[in-house]
Amino acid sequence: MALHQRDAGGGGKEETSELYGAGAGAEAGQPAHATVRVPKWSEQLTARGLVVSALVGTMYSVIVMKFNLTTGLDPTLNVSAALISFVVLRGWKHAVARLGFAVRPLTRQENTVVQTCAVACYGIASAGGFGSYLLGLNKKTYEAAGTDMEGNVGTKEPGIGWMTGFLFATSFVGILALVPLRKILVIDYKLTYPSGTATAVLINGFHAPQGDEVAKMQVKGFTKYFAISFFWSFFQWFYSGGDNCGFSQFPTLGLRARKQTFFFDFNLTYVGAGMICPHRINISLLLGSILSWGIMWPLIADLKGNWYPADIPESSMRSLQGYKVFICIALILGDGMYNFAKVVVTTIWSIVDKSENKNTKKEEDNLALDDRHRNEVFTRESLPNWLAFLGYFALSIVAVITIPLMFPEVKWYYAIIAYTLAPALGFSNAYGTGLTDINMAFNYGKVAILVLAATAGKEHGVVAGLVGCGMVKTIASISADLMHDFKTGHLTLTSPRSMLIAQIVGVTMGCVIAPLTFFMFYNAFDIGNQNGPWKAPYALVYRNVAILGVEGSSALPMHCLQLCYGFFGFALVANLVKDFLPQKYGKWIPLPMAMGFPFLVGATFAIDMCVGSLIVFIWHKIDRSKAAHMVPAVASGFICGDGLWIFPASLLSLAKVTAPMCMAFGPTH
Repeated sequence: MALHQRDAGGGGKEETSELYGAGAGAEAGQPAHATVRVPKWSEQLTARGLVVSALVGTMYSVIVMKFNLTTGLDPTLNVSAALISFVVLRGWKHAVARLGFAVRPLTRQENTVVQTCAVACYGIASAGGFGSYLLGLNKKTYEAAGTDMEGNVGTKEPGIGWMTGFLFATSFVGILALVPLRKILVIDYKLTYPSGTATAVLINGFHAPQGDEVAKMQVKGFTKYFAISFFWSFFQWFYSGGDNCGFSQFPTLGLRARKQTFFFDFNLTYVGAGMICPHRINISLLLGSILSWGIMWPLIADLKGNWYPADIPESSMRSLQGYKVFICIALILGDGMYNFAKVVVTTIWSIVDKSENKNTKKEEDNLALDDRHRNEVFTRESLPNWLAFLGYFALSIVAVITIPLMFPEVKWYYAIIAYTLAPALGFSNAYGTGLTDINMAFNYGKVAILVLAATAGKEHGVVAGLVGCGMVKTIASISADLMHDFKTGHLTLTSPRSMLIAQIVGVTMGCVIAPLTFFMFYNAFDIGNQNGPWKAPYALVYRNVAILGVEGSSALPMHCLQLCYGFFGFALVANLVKDFLPQKYGKWIPLPMAMGFPFLVGATFAIDMCVGSLIVFIWHKIDRSKAAHMVPAVASGFICGDGLWIFPASLLSLAKVTAPMCMAFGPTH
């Protein structure tokens, strides 16, 4: 789904601004003829906003955790979170007004602050490693990786205490690392940050005078499909009373296809995610599913006893599971390394180009009045640089002391190196994200795994690599997310001070909410079972990357190294062809990283997401204008309704209450 930037600023004097309509119902540059006061930063932070942020952040933490623990796919949900924040704030406002109390007006600045706080909260569930590097430390993942692997050493079972402490020790450093550079990235370099811009377009559209009717339509649509999704999930539960039961096992394409994971499982979360993700990603997922589960795995399974021993369990890394995991890693690393190199080259080229041209023209003199006013609002009322430096230094000292105490395998000087490099890593990732909208934090994390695992050796390599991955990935990810939010604030005339405080509050919430959310899943469901729906595939992937760093190619089954070389090369070639062909041809090249997800997880969720894409495609053919407004609302309703059902489903599971019926399928003869 493409969201195109429109003017979202204003021109005026001091605290007034002529705001331009953006998004819903507004043509680019069309003045809304509405003059409003820009609230002070202290007025943008409200009690109701913090309550709504906690509610939305908790809901999306559950949704993101479900993504992490089922498929590992993590779609961008900023726009959806902005929509839900507006829906809840608007509902709060009307409810208070009906009770006869005076109610303060809802502004785009408050909406932006709430969205920022909520995204920072659920961002911890995404970047915190609950489905990857932290979960990769537990015993179940250790056993899934193979007890016969020499380098597979070291475990640590999940615990609320140490996980919360680890998050507090690592998460706040990323916030302060780039605060002094916010003006350079957002104003001087004029980076677009597409997700941040799309969020600002949506928020400005909600609060434009001509956007009110569209906002009402979106709220109504979200509520309707939220209810449909919730009650559909509730209905499905009644038929899931046993193993391999329920609609989630419905053989929509036949029993043989279901055996190879090709079936539609009626999961509205992934249908909604498919409506949000571009068609190209969904088609790439389907192609990856066909290539792996439709062709490769059946062929390799027939070679049991030849390519790998017939007497070892299927879960061993030296059997078919090893091909699934390591070829998936090869695709992800190939795509990631190409894009990392591309972003670095683009970053250096862009910085050099701007440096050469900065004195040739005074761009500020040519700025429109609304742009100047946006820049003025953005550069005042911010955190002093000296305070950011002092906070960064203090938090780094805390992390250097506490992390080696939690994990003796991680030497104190590993932490010092990580936090010395953090500003450079954060800047590189934030700049690249601003250019391409690709957050490369996971690649920084995988590089840290390989380097630290190889450095620490067989005894401590796996644990040191996974924990080091957490330190580096969290810093890089949160730095990029913060700049996305600053871009949204710049376009909605929101004070950077209020946004920074919202980010800090949101991260604090997330460090508490995310571990609690994880343990709700961990205690209620069979997390990490590679034969069930809660595979948590990236925990296994990350642990195996660490083992690869320790053991080298000896960790791979027969002929797997050659296949990995082939798919690594395919990822590089596919990206090169995509970038160098004309756009009309390059857009048909599949995305290797998206193809890699189903190699390990299966084809089911790819079919769900393609159904979401099909809905969007047909809707645009029938009524393009309505689809442009309603697709985000309907998709958010699907995702949030099914996500909310997780709460009662978890309580039922913890209470040992099982569904009354089992709907299962088998052959007639």
